[in-house]
Amino acid sequence: MVDIPPAHPEAVVQSTVFVDVRGNHLGRRGPVDRQDVPLSRVPRHVQEAVIAAENRSFRTDSGIAPTAIGRAVLAAITGGARQGGSTITQQYVKNALLTPEQSLSRKAEEAVIAVKLDRTRSKEEILQGYLNTVYFGRGAAGIQAAARNYFGVNADALTVSQGAALAAIINLPSYYEKAGSDPKVTAVLQRRWVWVLEGMTAGGAITGQQRAQAVFPAFRFYPPGQTEGQRQYLVDAAAAEAATKLGISQDELARGGYTVHTTFDLTLQDAAAETVRAQLDAARAQETTPEARLHTAIAAVVPGDGAIRLLYGGADYARQPFNDALHGAIEAGTALTPFTGVRPAPPLDRLRHTAAPTTIQMAAAYATLAAHGRHATPYTTARITRGSQSLYTARPDIRPAMTARDAEAVTDTLHTTSAGLPARHTGGAANRTAWSTTYGPHLALTVALFAEHPAIGKKPARPASLVGLTGTRTAAQSAAETAGALWPRETPTGHRR
Repeated sequence: MVDIPPAHPEAVVQSTVFVDVRGNHLGRRGPVDRQDVPLSRVPRHVQEAVIAAENRSFRTDSGIAPTAIGRAVLAAITGGARQGGSTITQQYVKNALLTPEQSLSRKAEEAVIAVKLDRTRSKEEILQGYLNTVYFGRGAAGIQAAARNYFGVNADALTVSQGAALAAIINLPSYYEKAGSDPKVTAVLQRRWVWVLEGMTAGGAITGQQRAQAVFPAFRFYPPGQTEGQRQYLVDAAAAEAATKLGISQDELARGGYTVHTTFDLTLQDAAAETVRAQLDAARAQETTPEARLHTAIAAVVPGDGAIRLLYGGADYARQPFNDALHGAIEAGTALTPFTGVRPAPPLDRLRHTAAPTTIQMAAAYATLAAHGRHATPYTTARITRGSQSLYTARPDIRPAMTARDAEAVTDTLHTTSAGLPARHTGGAANRTAWSTTYGPHLALTVALFAEHPAIGKKPARPASLVGLTGTRTAAQSAAETAGALWPRETPTGHRR
């Protein structure tokens, strides 16, 4: 006589996650930080940790715990403190199938549906649904988001210690979300973590040796630091491209549960943010025109491929969401002078006559020289998946833009003897802009500097001189030093070589 209701919309909506070229978490889009994962991608020790923390009889009970329900009913009748005692099955029913109403009739409905669910679905199905909907704090709904937000890994990479810590968090998620940054919260959680591990040991989920070797895990700091906001430039760029590739709106992308594998290198991106911040701090101590604002735009692409590894669009996304590196037209001046002696084909032929290119266009142009005349269209999205299904894989758009001989001739004129810097060109437009591009076979990195007087009231922003904004160095020196500081001195692993 009882029907199992469908999951309510809030329980099935998912977010889209963006990761860098090495799989490191970059950011997300969507109303709820949640991504479904099959139970097969949740390690057995994590499953057992949750069972030890929340419902040790889960694999044998009928979906309810009668004695616990009795205590809850008695407390409600007598006005006592609200009692817990729900099984994992009941919690899943409450979280995903019903509203969070607290009443005796609602508790009865929850219990009856839990029994029906236990009789008609396997324990694995119920546990998978529970792990994908239970709230862990830090805005994370489900085990995948929790693993990422607390430890910076995917659910399938959780260790025994990390799994036990997440399981310990479930009963008071809003309190425990500051674990690792609040000593008191961390100490309380550690005691509960020990209790979970002891339950796992008693139930045979882990051995005594595994218990003895378990060490309380380190947590990602919460709330997140300043670099999180800077990364929104990257999420913006990748989200726009990913939605276009899938033929959907950005809103549909955000709530679709996709994983967007971007081309960005967070190690290089964070290094750029720190380098620019340090140089700006040094310059402010000596600046003579404090009313003007210095802008830095940086882009790096892979020659012969077009993958964008670095896209520094501004120092503060909250103050300036406009991406200077991707969309800012910056006066070229002499930055394109090396191309005047060759006859490039599209799209370089148009760029050569562009008075104000973008930083990404400039990086792609010099990447053409590094790729022996082959121009690759810059892109940010390497792959898009949802669950185990691959929906899109990038195919680089490469076309000949000049002869290999011309490209090599230009490179020969720009070759530098500095270790690790095979070729560099620095140019600009008087005191208004400064450009510096360094490139080699595996990377082309462009830095652009320009200045403006910020908008005041109805008065729009206007260009300013770079003189006095870069300390004791010239703007050209500052741009070149920034490029030199970011250039890889060694051959890293992975895609950025």
